[in-house]
Amino acid sequence: MNSLTLLKYLSRQFFVSFMIFVTVLLMVIYLIDTLELIRRAASHPEVTFAQIAKMSFFQLPEVGQQLFQFAILFGALFTFWRLTRSSELVVLRAVGVSAWGFLAPAILVAVVIGVIKVTVINPVGSAFSARFEQMDNTLLRGKSSTIDLSAGGLWLRQSGPDSYTIIHARNVDSSTWRLKDVSIYFLTNSDQLTGRLDAPDAALVGTSWVIKGGNLNYPNRPDEPPTFVPQTTVATDMTPTKIQEIFASPKSHSFWTILHYIQTMEATGISAIRLRLQYLELLAEPFLYGGLVLIAAAAALRQTRRGGTLFVIATGIVAAFALFFLGNVVRALGESETIPITLAAWTPAGLSLLGGIGALLYLEDG
Repeated sequence: MNSLTLLKYLSRQFFVSFMIFVTVLLMVIYLIDTLELIRRAASHPEVTFAQIAKMSFFQLPEVGQQLFQFAILFGALFTFWRLTRSSELVVLRAVGVSAWGFLAPAILVAVVIGVIKVTVINPVGSAFSARFEQMDNTLLRGKSSTIDLSAGGLWLRQSGPDSYTIIHARNVDSSTWRLKDVSIYFLTNSDQLTGRLDAPDAALVGTSWVIKGGNLNYPNRPDEPPTFVPQTTVATDMTPTKIQEIFASPKSHSFWTILHYIQTMEATGISAIRLRLQYLELLAEPFLYGGLVLIAAAAALRQTRRGGTLFVIATGIVAAFALFFLGNVVRALGESETIPITLAAWTPAGLSLLGGIGALLYLEDG
């Protein structure tokens, strides 16, 4: 019963601290985002303040998720600092509770918060983010589509039983789902080019791309002029929804649907390295939160022996920005495939866990 009471008390202390920091940070972020949207809307007098406030609200869950690790770290630092100042940790040690004993409730709460964030808050944030992008494109960017093409245009791959086709379009009309300035490459499964069809456009009709008025070139007949083809049909499993999914930003994909998007992108020959990295980072997030609690505990326990509230604050700030910087660096290395994406995704969580455990072992047993 005493252990259960202690578990509830320490868990509640940490959770309340976490909620205070999250609430304050979200209020600050909401205010900053609103001011930034007001600045962007200055040249759009038709956009009302209610629409700007709604856009800021839709953007809040996605931005707020990035603040969770800061709230976990500073919430744990504040909790252990307050328990130290009130001598409650001293009493716990006097009755035989080890550091690992009073750390377990906070670590458990942090891991649970991480699981809820990944499985519940992330899908909600993804849906809100998609809504924000739609309003941003319509109200502030003057775009009717969320499809953003790269400088090289749109590339799609369609596989068949004995061959496959690669479709390249320089532009997309999303209102009628027509590809503009199209080149279609016909290849065998052994990657041998058998022909190239150039046409002004291609329309998505049912389960096929319909190309009218194309010129067909054969690679084995370089001296012959192109053959005019009145109409060509290329079977496809692409739909307008799938095309939009491919070009949606990674943050609009939730934990529960991201694997489906990865399969869709890779089936069309588009690299899904960013989505795979994001998926692995979501899996590692609960462990990262547990490691942040360990780092906070190491800083708080150290200050009981050497003194200094300033040390606790400085440790929190340095640790938060170090992990944030490290996460961005390894993410960039993973996206460029300089390092394996699994290593890039799990490095922050692994370092926080190993660093926190090592520091606590040194302070407690060293």
